[in-house]
Amino acid sequence: MHIEPIHIVAVIAVGAGATALLDLWTVLLRRVLGVPSPNYCLVGRWFAYMPDGVFRHDSIAASPRKRLECAVGWTAHYLIGVAFAATLVLVVSAEWLLKPSLAPALLCGVATVAVPFLVMHPAFGLGLAASKAPNPGQARRRSLLAHTVFGIGLYVSALLFSFLIGMRA
Repeated sequence: MHIEPIHIVAVIAVGAGATALLDLWTVLLRRVLGVPSPNYCLVGRWFAYMPDGVFRHDSIAASPRKRLECAVGWTAHYLIGVAFAATLVLVVSAEWLLKPSLAPALLCGVATVAVPFLVMHPAFGLGLAASKAPNPGQARRRSLLAHTVFGIGLYVSALLFSFLIGMRA
């Protein structure tokens, strides 16, 4: 596949847009239902420990704080969203960016839940798929719903981007 500069711009816009929609979703859940928002500072803490050779924690929340962990965590959150968008485009084709459809975006969003279930939860001391969390079922449902919203965000962001690009042509 030949990658054009517009594809790179589109992937960044779609990934960041989908991540922003996810963040709006978490704000809505917090304000309306009192559901706690994810703490991306802990993601930053996890990444900040990696140069020290520490990739797994008994409890990431109990691990000592690291300098700039919140900035690192929020940056990682958006970069991961862009990486997931890039993966979607690599799998389905760059043409999807101009003619997005819901199914691939939704499937990608749901598939990305494998990352927290298989990598982040164990690394944070929560066990496989949050099996050691205080309420594993609730944690799994929240993760699955959040990643579904991210998938919808991929689609909505691609639609918006394709509309804006169409206006310029």
